[in-house]
Amino acid sequence: MAGVDVVKVAVVGLGVAAQVVYLPLLARRRDVFQVRAVCDLDREHAETVGREIGATAFGDPVAMMDAGGFDALIVLTHGSHGPIVKQALDRGYWVMTEKPLAYSLAELEGVPADARLMVAYMKQYDPAAQRMLESLHEVGGTTAIRQLDVTVLHPSEESQLLFARARVTKPPADRLAPYAEADERALTAAVGTSSERLRRLYARVVLGSVCHELSLMRMFTVPPDTVDHVAVWPVDVFPPSIEVSGTLRGGGSGRYGIRWHHLPSYPAYHETVRVHHDHGSLELHFPSPYLLNAPTVLSCLSRVGTTERRTVYRDVAEAFERQLVAFHRFVTQEERPLTGLEGALEDIVIAQRIIRRYAEWAGIPVSGECVKKSERAREPLTEPLG
Repeated sequence: MAGVDVVKVAVVGLGVAAQVVYLPLLARRRDVFQVRAVCDLDREHAETVGREIGATAFGDPVAMMDAGGFDALIVLTHGSHGPIVKQALDRGYWVMTEKPLAYSLAELEGVPADARLMVAYMKQYDPAAQRMLESLHEVGGTTAIRQLDVTVLHPSEESQLLFARARVTKPPADRLAPYAEADERALTAAVGTSSERLRRLYARVVLGSVCHELSLMRMFTVPPDTVDHVAVWPVDVFPPSIEVSGTLRGGGSGRYGIRWHHLPSYPAYHETVRVHHDHGSLELHFPSPYLLNAPTVLSCLSRVGTTERRTVYRDVAEAFERQLVAFHRFVTQEERPLTGLEGALEDIVIAQRIIRRYAEWAGIPVSGECVKKSERAREPLTEPLG
């Protein structure tokens, strides 16, 4: 693909993420992308979107991949993306997939370490987050970190999307069933069958949302070294709040804490990432991800002589758009993405360790990969865990 200016793409999964974020940005970036095909299990919805943007519509992702006419696939479906990603990679497509890449490590067996795969963690491409990474390097990197704290206040998705007027997809039950069954098998492989609430916590909360925070931690400090404590509350609410803490890798003595709260009627989405280091503090404030070009704010606190100095950075460049441009460079120049297979595997393993720690604390029996393989999170991941 070297030297190709415009990448022909297909989009599978035409729900909220596609309608509110990806399709508008792909239209904005016609200079580097051309959408040739769209797919949704709700075939009527796919045909409506296809007519609107001038793309061929499909109701089955395998049929779309076999028909071809594009070079790269953007996967935005619900649930685990492992099966569709593997099918696309096997057919030679470049793939960018939304999180989570998969629910289980078993789904990714046989995927090579150098796969044409990018996992979409848009916060890694936020200009403020990347400036924070530069600031960390300037003060000594990971070894200088004393504490990394993340707090997420997460309203319901419905309340965040009141402005968007996205169309609801309604796939037939018989079309959904094979994908739902595959998800259930993957969850069983990952955490066992003892607790349906635990399975939902793993899939919908840890891999469905907290994985964004894990990806930022991985970018700033490399993955966590330990998962010492996990609390989940209230017991009669879902999604609940979750708190995770432990030690950081990287040769220092730093610790981390993540607090994620689903608050359905909270006024707006807020996420704060704070790093306290030997020479000051760094603080990121993320707005709702659905508000395109709303700036993330970085505040840097430092000392100059006897003066406390606070420097604030704001940049309206859109993280999702920067991520798409990075995917274009991956396809056309083979510039590796910030998260490929190895990073996504790290996040799955850490997610399983979180579930295992909580289950141990709560007295819930677990089985599967989170018991058998999660301790390998301490080792470098250069290939899928078999």
